[in-house]
Amino acid sequence: MKTAYIVSTGTELLLGNTMDTNAEYLSRELSAMGFKVIGRTTVGDDREMIKRALRTGYELAELVVCTGGLGPTLDDLSREAAAEVLNLPLEHSEPEMERIRDYFARRRREMPDSNRRQAMFPAGARILVNRVGTASGFMVGQNGRTLVMLPGPPREMEAVFKEGLKPMLRDMIRRSERVVLTRTIKTMGLGESQVESLLAEVIADPEGCSIALLAKDGEVHIRVTREGASDSETERILDSVIGRMYGKLGDNIYGEGDETLPGVVVRLLCDKGNTVALAESCTGGLVAKMITDIPGSSAVLWGGTVSYSNDAKTRILGVSEETLKRYGAVSPETAREMARGMRNLAGSTFGLSLTGIAGPEGGTDEKPVGLVYLGMATAGGEETRELRLLGGRDGIRTLAAKTALDWLRRTLERE
Repeated sequence: MKTAYIVSTGTELLLGNTMDTNAEYLSRELSAMGFKVIGRTTVGDDREMIKRALRTGYELAELVVCTGGLGPTLDDLSREAAAEVLNLPLEHSEPEMERIRDYFARRRREMPDSNRRQAMFPAGARILVNRVGTASGFMVGQNGRTLVMLPGPPREMEAVFKEGLKPMLRDMIRRSERVVLTRTIKTMGLGESQVESLLAEVIADPEGCSIALLAKDGEVHIRVTREGASDSETERILDSVIGRMYGKLGDNIYGEGDETLPGVVVRLLCDKGNTVALAESCTGGLVAKMITDIPGSSAVLWGGTVSYSNDAKTRILGVSEETLKRYGAVSPETAREMARGMRNLAGSTFGLSLTGIAGPEGGTDEKPVGLVYLGMATAGGEETRELRLLGGRDGIRTLAAKTALDWLRRTLERE
């Protein structure tokens, strides 16, 4: 299996002012392609530290990918550092210079002289064109090692990776003597230890596969990697192992690969010709956001309301004042009436409601922070579910929203 090392540059990353989403993205992508990521380093905007990090990666791995430091300002030092590590001179690329001039011209802005630096590349480098910004990346191979430099802004980095670098890396993997394939299955509703327990027999006999579990926001993803002599042999073994996992985890699995929970829900609603309307309180429209992030969701989402106040619950959704007075806004009775009222208002297949206490204040011994009730209304009646969630405000809201979507997913799959 080919090895990879990731270097992130930027003082803002070291200070914690900016999350290093680039390294996470690259780790996922490279692992999925069959590279073994053996290390990650973050350094500030210091040429000597960048050179040291690149040399470390070069000594340890066959592929080194560095992000950041390719801009036009004085603290953008990665280009020069890479050239020194490679012992190559920087050369001017006129096609890149023209592209950068055109970038500014199309925006009716004058190009600063400092941007001329971005048309300089180590001699012999393969340029990875940036179609959404001015900082193109580059790739240089030496002595069986490959060094790749990518821009720092995540939107630009991802575009350059997908359009320019990824096809080349696939060729690199294909030319290797062994085939490495990876598949990821995604679950919702179980903790990491529960998944591990259910998969104990598979983990004990993985048929030569490596199995890794990743827990995040209520989900557990299981990455299965297999190295083999051919695509067909490797795929057959992966199919066998993942088939055994499906047998153990059942409908806790919502998808594979790039699939997302909201995406699966939208697809199922489309396939069945169903619609949903949302009545959200504690989640403040988060479920609606998750659904509308998916292209094509307008075909299945009628709309919804953020009925945060009791007045909104009564006037818009028809929740009775007696219910609110007797049981409170955070109760199964209120969740049931919210879902029923939303479905009646929309005429949708499903009415889905959420009401709860996201914190950090507002909880009591009887109704603590993290108590959330879900409601679902269909032509056959209404159901409710109680959740006891842990975490901060954002975490509780996210878990509540995803659990509501997962409930809808399981309901649709049973139909």
